[in-house]
Amino acid sequence: MLTLENLSVSYDGAPAVVDASLTLEDGHVLAVLGPSGSGKSTLLRAVAGLEPPAGGRITWDGDDLAGVPTHKRGFALMFQDGQLFNHLTVARNVGYALRLRRTPDAGARVRELLELVGLQGYADRLPGTLSGGERQRVALARSLAVQPRLLLLDEPLSALDAGLRERLATDLRDILRAAGTTALMVTHDHEEAFAVADRLAVMRAGRVVQQGEIAEVWRAPADPETALFLGYARVLVNEAAQRVLRAAGLPGAPTVAVRRSALVVAEQGPLRGVVLSGRATPSQIRLVVDVEDVGEMDAVAGHGSHPAPGDRVALTVDAGRLAVTPFGP
Repeated sequence: MLTLENLSVSYDGAPAVVDASLTLEDGHVLAVLGPSGSGKSTLLRAVAGLEPPAGGRITWDGDDLAGVPTHKRGFALMFQDGQLFNHLTVARNVGYALRLRRTPDAGARVRELLELVGLQGYADRLPGTLSGGERQRVALARSLAVQPRLLLLDEPLSALDAGLRERLATDLRDILRAAGTTALMVTHDHEEAFAVADRLAVMRAGRVVQQGEIAEVWRAPADPETALFLGYARVLVNEAAQRVLRAAGLPGAPTVAVRRSALVVAEQGPLRGVVLSGRATPSQIRLVVDVEDVGEMDAVAGHGSHPAPGDRVALTVDAGRLAVTPFGP
């Protein structure tokens, strides 16, 4: 089990990570999610032993890792660009660490890993002949070769195009689960974090502001900034929050975070508003509506209706797309 206790890292006296505390249990995948400059990659490098902490502790199964060099931590690090050896075949890339350790039956282990990442038949290919997604699969297989007790993933899919990133994120999750690998991943991509990990930590300005199971963090963001970063469209307070909660049939609360498309155009609805803009998608019409006593909100309508800018519409609320939160305005 990996534990960070009040970890701090500084560059030239400027704090990059501040009093970060995390726990990652064996067999789980934790995504550290945050915008660029939030300190997430610095945190990962500190866990790897590449950055010295300015304070706090990093432990594995209770053993303090202070002074333990990177190569003796038993961790593997996978970078966003894979960093393959271009002059070596796929098989020799995957088996590189096994050869250094003179591991018996290394060839069998390489074949097992190539099958795990879906690259059977690629053993004799050179990296230059592979697609970006295939190269990342090779890098992943190489990282798993020596069965690290912790796999560190530094934005592993960010260099790929959106469609490939989405497909490979699902494959990455399945591969890590099949291998039973404990992993710590940093990313700025929400969908990547939600697809790969089962636990989530949100970083902002060098601090871990929230952590927990993904569903838990998603349902109850710690503060308005976290809610908006996670993809909620608006945070409503006071009377605006009350109106939306009453419309959803929920008990009152001082604050509510509202996901996009929580409001739905209906023939009869407890809210009223004026359509400001709209665009059609294959599944529905997406609108921006100025809702009375609430403000501008995202809403959706079915293709059977034809709301246009300037139209007055009635709205219902999808209660499942709200987060009634304990934080204040």
